[in-house]
Amino acid sequence: MKQNYDIIIIGSGISGLATAHFLRKLKPDAQVLLLEKGDRAGGAIKSFRQNGFLAEWGPHGFLDNVPESREILRDTGLDKEAQQAPLGDFYRYVCHQGKLVALPQKPRKLLTTPLLTISEKLRILGDFWIKPKKEDQTIGAWAARRFGKGVLPLVDAALTGTFAGDYQRLSIDSVMPGLRRLEIEHGSVLRGLKQKAKNKKSGPLPAMNNFPQGLERLVEVLTKDKEIVFNCPLNLLKYHDDIWQLTTDQGNFTTSSLVMALPVNGALPLLSQLEPPPLAQIPVARIFNVVMGFTDQAQVPYGFGYLAPENENRFTLGAMFSSHMFPNRAPDGHVLLEALVGGRRHPEKLKLSDEEIISKVYADLSQLIKLPEQPVFVKVLRPESGIPQLEMEHPRLLNWRRGIEKNYHGLHILGFGWDGISINDMTKSARQAAEAIVAGRVSPPENAPVKPVYF
Repeated sequence: MKQNYDIIIIGSGISGLATAHFLRKLKPDAQVLLLEKGDRAGGAIKSFRQNGFLAEWGPHGFLDNVPESREILRDTGLDKEAQQAPLGDFYRYVCHQGKLVALPQKPRKLLTTPLLTISEKLRILGDFWIKPKKEDQTIGAWAARRFGKGVLPLVDAALTGTFAGDYQRLSIDSVMPGLRRLEIEHGSVLRGLKQKAKNKKSGPLPAMNNFPQGLERLVEVLTKDKEIVFNCPLNLLKYHDDIWQLTTDQGNFTTSSLVMALPVNGALPLLSQLEPPPLAQIPVARIFNVVMGFTDQAQVPYGFGYLAPENENRFTLGAMFSSHMFPNRAPDGHVLLEALVGGRRHPEKLKLSDEEIISKVYADLSQLIKLPEQPVFVKVLRPESGIPQLEMEHPRLLNWRRGIEKNYHGLHILGFGWDGISINDMTKSARQAAEAIVAGRVSPPENAPVKPVYF
């Protein structure tokens, strides 16, 4: 194995793999090495297969509305394999007063939805007259001030579906920087969105992507022809005369360009060897996925699944109707549900035994969906990793990252939880880092786009 490389990437999750992919495309002669402390690539992306059922340990797909992810699919030919579940074709449900209520698919249906009272619907329009606060706020405080407290259960459901988080802790500046910029520039979120709609034609809702073999197919393709050293944790990091010196369990390496493509809490102990960060770690939300297979006697509503706001006092955070979304997720004559348990607010539920979790999940689901008496297949997936929470201290961490990247030439920091938590967030950051490396500059802070909220 060589000791010196043009570029070394720490971590072979989707951030590291996407960065390596874009580097090969933009700088094909560069010698790129990935160092992975574990025995497999892909990070949180991992598919589960048993008895004809196909589920996911981590993310369940990614939307097709981000150019960088679409570019990867085209480059690899995965665009020809991808299965798509268009959001416009599937209902999403919210648990409301103990029943599943479909979210409005079109703006005019907001007028008739039972999820909000008439006064709550009118209160949303108050956003036009409320001046923005420039200081960061929790998403809960921000939403209540701009749109009224009536929207909070829907806000809660949206943040449960993405972060498994607590909307009263998550930072609006960190989670929705594009929306905040729009609010401040136009004095109102609704006014900003209205202006944005004038300047850009709105197309159909995006589609969720996955693959017939599961999402791990993306990892399998991206690892091909990449030089990856597994079981190789980075122990010591030094910087001298624009050269990075890395001490690992499998030898020492040097490079002029170092990409730290790890989840935030994996990167901070290593980066602290250069400069102390403002936070030793950030909170994470762990969730378990309870995979349940039923015969097709289960009367599962047509759609993606449902989410349950905290005020509904449910055991599960929600469930995905996986076999509705993608074909071949269950054997013929069967359906697959994937129920999520735990999250930022209820880590105590993760201490229960599999038997207790399964019993409570079944009792919860059967109050909302007509199910056969027993599932024909059940498995509790207990991932070790969690979802990084972009809470009120997160902007300080991002400012520190910008400073350390400027102070140490050739350093690029990205990964799970820095600029978001979705696969699309990771591919966007990877493309920016690859472009910066090729240009020999620091990755510029992104002018964050407005991210639509999809439950």
